[in-house]
Amino acid sequence: MYALAPAPALAGRHLLAVEDLAAEEVRAILRLAEYLKNRRRTEQAQVLRGKMLAMFFEKPSLRTRVSFEVAMTQLGGAVLFAKGDEFSIGTRETPEDAARVLSRYADAIVIRTHDHEPLQRFAAASTVPVINGLSALAHPCQALADLLTLKERFGTLDGLRIAYLGDAKNNVAASLAQAAVLCGAHVQFGCPPSHRPSETFLGHLKKLGKTAGGTARAFANPVRAVRGVDAIYTDVWTSMGEEAETERNRAVLAPYRVTEDLFKHAAAHAVFLHCLPAHRGEEVTAGVIDGPQSAVFDQAENRMHAQKAILVALLTDLKGFPI
Repeated sequence: MYALAPAPALAGRHLLAVEDLAAEEVRAILRLAEYLKNRRRTEQAQVLRGKMLAMFFEKPSLRTRVSFEVAMTQLGGAVLFAKGDEFSIGTRETPEDAARVLSRYADAIVIRTHDHEPLQRFAAASTVPVINGLSALAHPCQALADLLTLKERFGTLDGLRIAYLGDAKNNVAASLAQAAVLCGAHVQFGCPPSHRPSETFLGHLKKLGKTAGGTARAFANPVRAVRGVDAIYTDVWTSMGEEAETERNRAVLAPYRVTEDLFKHAAAHAVFLHCLPAHRGEEVTAGVIDGPQSAVFDQAENRMHAQKAILVALLTDLKGFPI
């Protein structure tokens, strides 16, 4: 049981990117996720009773949709789901008008979309919390689940070394790095120059991590990136909507495939992470993702627990929760 502390003022806020949270707010959400994960469902069934979560998805999803629906249901709330062509936000009506309408019906809204800018417009007009279920720029819900998984494995995030291999410019890599450095971890990107984070973004990570001691570096050599790390993370080489780049990415990113031989350069206790879906034989070998050091399915489960914590934090005053 955690000692009671002043609850962070998260109620009513949006979560569009990791940067919407201060370092202590990230840690508070992780503590809340751990607490909820270890409570019986019957103890949670009234937490969000009478609340409605609307979900609008322009992109397909397994984990994001199901984990949010199960989380909200187990917390006692209800869920409304719609695909992109059902609402046609941005074509049939503006993001602002859609936000003003949905705010009258729902207590919170999850959006999984393409461009980040319409999501920002939607949130600016919404009078209820808006949660980014994925955009081209950010995936904060995934990052929080990733940190929850690492904290469970290692007990702390301070000083952990995380290697991210492959496309280090994508939304998963960006959100993971932001959350990790905020919590005092060290991120080591392994990527070719074509997929390297910009110097501006690396400088931004340096500023984010300054207080907690988190750092970020990029290496062209995959062995240098993973040497001695506590976790190796990768994602598919080509994101949804970028299928035209598939062949190019396969050629350029092949040296950054996470293989059993590459994994040997990490610490003996290292874990493997992947946000899924995975392409075995492409960004990771079956021997790694299905091996004893893989934590990918714990990570997938933790999407639900992290998102329970997000919902509780944004929709309640957190009184009585030991975070």
